[in-house]
Amino acid sequence: MTCGNLLCGCIGLVMTLRGHSEVAAWLILLAGALDFGDGFVARLAGVSGPFGKELDSLADVVTFGVLPATLIFQELWSLELGSWSYAAYLIAVLSAIRLANFNIDTRQSDQFIGLPVPANSLLIAAFPLMSAYQPQFAFLWQNPVTLFFLVGFSFMLVAELPLLAFKFKSFGWRDNQIKFIFLIVSAFLLLFLQFAGVPLVIFLYILISFFAKNKGVKQ
Repeated sequence: MTCGNLLCGCIGLVMTLRGHSEVAAWLILLAGALDFGDGFVARLAGVSGPFGKELDSLADVVTFGVLPATLIFQELWSLELGSWSYAAYLIAVLSAIRLANFNIDTRQSDQFIGLPVPANSLLIAAFPLMSAYQPQFAFLWQNPVTLFFLVGFSFMLVAELPLLAFKFKSFGWRDNQIKFIFLIVSAFLLLFLQFAGVPLVIFLYILISFFAKNKGVKQ
């Protein structure tokens, strides 16, 4: 499953360079599902370990770092912004830093410090999908302000910001109230707004994590 994640990233890069950003965005979503599932399956099968952790990070650098950076680069380049287009690759650099730090930061065993790399890539992937399936939002993906905002937002990857990690130790409402509320609201946003709901879900995730931290809620 981890290698499938990496393969999605490699094929997504080819699709992006051939002008099929929509296909590349779908591959990011598929890779996200594989990335979510590989750790769960490894623990279920009793084969989790440091090898899988390192392989996962290497795959994530490509799929959730280089691929979304290339998506934005291609779009900026098509808008004839020249050398400014290369600023998109800050996303790849910040993603690599985030992943390397995650592997050695003991604080992140039960919470995240900074935005997870898959979440950032899903945010970016939502925009070409909005452009393809929700034409009323197409102007966002073709707007350099949006594109540079996405590049700048990627600094959230390395921000010293504690965020919720959805690792359920139990499924009781009392211990997971904030998490359940987030999941329910997110489901409604995605149901009614489709791909346009993804950015709102990411922003809600950051907001609700900040609220949980200030209220002393367990991560």
